[in-house]
Amino acid sequence: MPASFADTTFTDPARIRNFCIIAHIDHGKSTLADRMLQLTGVVSERQMRAQYLDRMDIERERGITIKAQNVRLPWAPRSGEHAGTDFVLHLIDTPGHVDFTYEVSRALEACEGAILLVDAAQGIEAQTLANLYLALDKDLTIIPVLNKIDLPAADPDRYAAELAHIIGCEPSDVLRVSGKTGVGVPELLDEVIAQVPPPEGVADAPARAMIFDSVYDTYRGVVTYVRVVDGKLTPREKIKMMSTGATHELLEIGIVSPEPKPTDGLGVGEVGYLITGVKEVRQSKVGDTVTTARGGAPEPLTGYREPQPMVYSGLYPVDGSDYPVLRDALDKLQLNDAALTYEPETSVALGFGFRCGFLGLLHMEITRERLQREFGLDLISTAPNVVYRVEMEDSAEHIVTNPSFWPEGKVRTVFEPVVKCTIIAPSEFIGAIMELCQSRRGELGGMDYLSETRVELRYTLPMAEIIFDFFDSLKSRTRGYASLDYEEAGEQQAQLVKVDILLQGEAVDAFSAIVHRDAAQAYGHKMTTKLRELIPRQQFEVPIQAAIGSKIIARENIRAIRKDVLAKCYGGDISRKRKLLEKQKEGKKRMKTIGRVDVPQEAFVAALSSDAQSDKPKDKK
Repeated sequence: MPASFADTTFTDPARIRNFCIIAHIDHGKSTLADRMLQLTGVVSERQMRAQYLDRMDIERERGITIKAQNVRLPWAPRSGEHAGTDFVLHLIDTPGHVDFTYEVSRALEACEGAILLVDAAQGIEAQTLANLYLALDKDLTIIPVLNKIDLPAADPDRYAAELAHIIGCEPSDVLRVSGKTGVGVPELLDEVIAQVPPPEGVADAPARAMIFDSVYDTYRGVVTYVRVVDGKLTPREKIKMMSTGATHELLEIGIVSPEPKPTDGLGVGEVGYLITGVKEVRQSKVGDTVTTARGGAPEPLTGYREPQPMVYSGLYPVDGSDYPVLRDALDKLQLNDAALTYEPETSVALGFGFRCGFLGLLHMEITRERLQREFGLDLISTAPNVVYRVEMEDSAEHIVTNPSFWPEGKVRTVFEPVVKCTIIAPSEFIGAIMELCQSRRGELGGMDYLSETRVELRYTLPMAEIIFDFFDSLKSRTRGYASLDYEEAGEQQAQLVKVDILLQGEAVDAFSAIVHRDAAQAYGHKMTTKLRELIPRQQFEVPIQAAIGSKIIARENIRAIRKDVLAKCYGGDISRKRKLLEKQKEGKKRMKTIGRVDVPQEAFVAALSSDAQSDKPKDKK
């Protein structure tokens, strides 16, 4: 096949196939993509490395895909009606983790087909099901594939029957491959060409291309990844972003195969990148439509639905002077991760920072790690919490994203966000899973047997109950066999209260939390005990109290440092010693009325930081 084929300008849409790979974490998406890169010859043996499309160090270290990556591959089928014809394949490798579902939904918009990849030793997982339903909603052609058939523990017949039952096909239609050895991969590429429909679009219409990703390059500015739907885009012409109306000159246009390669333009159905030299990161919004400035399209394409943050956490620079650097870093990271939201906030304890919204705990952890690695920031992140809606007796309504925003006055009702959880696990663990979900205020929505040994449980749970250690508890109770997926499911009324932590009778906003009334005493006791250990002793006794409104629910005391005023009394009457002790007692009392409790920064950081939680999020493998 000619080496220049992948670079051909304006490929006939009938010879283009756009598809993505969807699967659970660790089911072999990136390994399968590696074999496709090798087979099609776009990466030489010398350049090849494992997880080639995972560009970030953090992805390679953890073995998870965080960013969807697109690559253009040439392929000529070896069998079937298209045998010997040159085709262009656009592959998008997607993340498998529930927190990065938004990346998957964007990838699906740019495709006509999806390879549903399932590990032949583990079977279908909850997240795979969620991604499958996303693909079915978009009317994508699904190609079911069992991977890792070379493993000794693989049971392809059993899992092929399970997959066929879910999708509604025959077990014989499920392809069997090994991403590691390359067995069955050429046949899979032939099936993609045979089954996935070519892209549809009007070649002579005004240009319309959808932005499905962007990235910031220090030297070249914003690099925008697009899928052309109608018309064509060529270098040196003026383009317009339809949502902002901003116009730019198109300096470079090209394809990714797998490294960026400039071309003479992009036509209907093609996927590639645009460079305009713009340094302003807000100019290139994911979901926006690109058209030509002169004679452009009148109507934009339908964009993506905006992602709803599920978990909120505060991010503060350890050094206050890094605040502008953190703001610029979040701007650039948001360009690459459209699901991240943030707004400025201040804390008495931690200074200036940002309240950030994330799609889940792993998303929060990865974002913080990327900010630290890519921008050299040293950050504190506060314990995560969710958004509550509070209705007052006077019918006023408040949205609370932070305990310090809890309204004063008489509260009528509080609403908390709930999620629908899908748990897939071996049937022997049903009792343990039900017990865990009930202890977290969960309601069983239904239960189905996928096969004789595997069961799917559907629960409605408060979001606040699953953002800490729910997944860890689930894994430990099921010996690591359970998989979890969740999606937003509205809100419900709940008995929630704000617990204040008082130091010497004064509330410290930074330590406040919103918890369920039944768990309030446990939280109060945990925080007062922790602060007693963290705050150094003062010259006077300091009470640490947890309170709901004016009611004290827990208390600890920090004992005073005592000076030995009797050291100079080596004899004499007892009344002299008593007189000195009384004088000291009076001094302590006076000091207590005018004294301040100095809480060191380290105590705030240790008590508030999400790292201090015993339930630090783990990778969901």
